Amino acid sequence: MTAIDLGDSLHSRPIREVAYETLKHAIVTGEIPAGARIVETEYAQRMHISRTPLREALRKLERDGLVEYMIRRGVVVRAFTIDDVEEIYTIRNALEMLTLPAVVHNATAEDIARLRGMLSEMDVYDQRSDIPELSPRARAFHASLTALSGMRRILAVIESQDEYIRRFSALAIAKESRRHAAHREHHLLVDYVEKRDLDSFEKLMRRHIEHSKQNCLAALEDTRLKRNGQSNSTQKEGTKP
Repeated sequence: MTAIDLGDSLHSRPIREVAYETLKHAIVTGEIPAGARIVETEYAQRMHISRTPLREALRKLERDGLVEYMIRRGVVVRAFTIDDVEEIYTIRNALEMLTLPAVVHNATAEDIARLRGMLSEMDVYDQRSDIPELSPRARAFHASLTALSGMRRILAVIESQDEYIRRFSALAIAKESRRHAAHREHHLLVDYVEKRDLDSFEKLMRRHIEHSKQNCLAALEDTRLKRNGQSNSTQKEGTKP
């Protein structure tokens, strides 16, 4: 049985919160896959905690919609649905749009130079179509751009929604038929911030993040269809005489 490391935060935070964040991360990243059972005795042992804080963490995960209690199965990890991802993206994108005026107002020459440095690094991976390297850098770029707003509460909510999207972002970028054009838009976004052109910045960002949403939904639908196809194929093989 593999232990689950809760890190050093046990010394400064309630165990139930650390257990919640650890399990949430494992579920969102796919380390604990959809359909997997979370058996209290097993996971309490793996995490070296008692069952009480684990049970509290599981209740919070249930409220998040990440796990559900099923008769005769116990706690099971929920699969993300098209509706889940569409709602999460809609929340995240609406909040991101609210930060844009402050981004344009607050950005300094040093901020612009830092963003351009990030884009120069991304240029290399975009030219190579290196999705595993490009995907986290694209997320980091957007996070750095919106962080210029200084709107801490909104940024915290955006970050919490991004956790759910993270596992699909590489799939979405890989599916992006206009990936190179999308990356050029990153450069344009910084140009508009530097020029303090809020109107152009907002219009381009709205189009840009809507494309990202649609690509993520399409990637998720492809994953669902492939999973169903494999399941149907397995069932057919099982019925052969």
